Amino acid sequence: MAAGYAELLRTRHAARLLVGTLVGRLPNATGPIAIVLFTRAEGGSYSLAGALAAVYGLANAVGQPLLGRAVDLFGQPRVQLPAAVLSALGMVWLAFSGTGSAVVAYAAVVLAGLFTPPLEGGLRALWPGVLGGREERVHAAYAMDAVAQEVMFTVGPLLVTLFVAMWSPAGALLALNAIGVLGALSVVVSEPSRKWRSAPREAHWLGALRSRGLLALLGAFFFVGTALGSITVAGVAYADDHGGQAVYGWLMAALGLGALIGGVFYGARQWAGAPERRLRLLVGLLAVCYLPLMLVPGAVAMTALSALSGVFLAPALACAFIVVDRHAPAGTVTEAFSWLVTFFGVGAAIGTAAAGPAVELGGTAAGFGVAGVAGFSALLVLMVTQRALATGGRSRAVVASPDGVSEVASDVPSEVSSAS
Repeated sequence: MAAGYAELLRTRHAARLLVGTLVGRLPNATGPIAIVLFTRAEGGSYSLAGALAAVYGLANAVGQPLLGRAVDLFGQPRVQLPAAVLSALGMVWLAFSGTGSAVVAYAAVVLAGLFTPPLEGGLRALWPGVLGGREERVHAAYAMDAVAQEVMFTVGPLLVTLFVAMWSPAGALLALNAIGVLGALSVVVSEPSRKWRSAPREAHWLGALRSRGLLALLGAFFFVGTALGSITVAGVAYADDHGGQAVYGWLMAALGLGALIGGVFYGARQWAGAPERRLRLLVGLLAVCYLPLMLVPGAVAMTALSALSGVFLAPALACAFIVVDRHAPAGTVTEAFSWLVTFFGVGAAIGTAAAGPAVELGGTAAGFGVAGVAGFSALLVLMVTQRALATGGRSRAVVASPDGVSEVASDVPSEVSSAS
């Protein structure tokens, strides 16, 4: 399994692009917790801290698809690096102005969130060219991408706390965003990023959202995000009754570990059949694994159940990446991946909001019940929209450019691609 990922990373440019993207996304992965810690250190209330973090997330959700469309139209370097710099300047503004003026603080986080560069979608647009257009390698790269995300979202909060301990919350904001700009710079000066061009696109105000299959997928992953958002809040309620913050840390780490294990196993083999059908199975298993959390057993058993609840997350994400690529209209691939980030993030925010009242009304088990309901809602969306997902799936046709850099040339129906 590890050997398969190692073989991918030995491909020219692959390791640099993956690492650069992860480093470039570090400010976004750590943004909410860094904002909360900074606001509290400045004497702001929990309400202000939460509101600033929420506004940052909302601005990010709005900006990702807009910037993704700009990348498809104008290329990666012209959009990704300026966006990274503007986003970092928003956090610098917050660090130096503080939270004394709520208006200024909100403006700073809006700037930072709105211009968060769509590096995640950009990387997935680059994989086909970097990996020579071989479908099985691209699919394995998507799985590796999903695993790497889990590592980043596990390590990121640890880095925030480390930087705060070494310097201060303001110092952590500055350091993380400086590192993020360097990561984005590493990506956009690379040969694949500089030479990448989107396929020709049909002018349409809906962009990627004119694909019914993509809309179906986005609706499903809105609810997957809702499930994860609710678990973060329900986990806090559980930890309050079973040992405090240390237990919460173990629960979240176990969920991430489960996702890592699932992603590694998923990416270790090639999968036959339509990815849309496989996605329904994976989301169904994901939903089923949320249900045992409602048992709220002792801390050791609950940690094991948390790991189980994460096992099918990375495989479902990796499979979703394939489905996005198949259903995104020509010339909208970066935008389409950015919409997935947006719907997932908005779902997570709503799950966080819904779990609180659920815990207050029905206890910790009810909080985890939100995750179960959301998981099966995601499955229901995929079941109801089977026809939309079954039609319009496409594979990318990749050709070698004269300078040796592979580029996405056009989209062709999957049955034609597989026959060639």
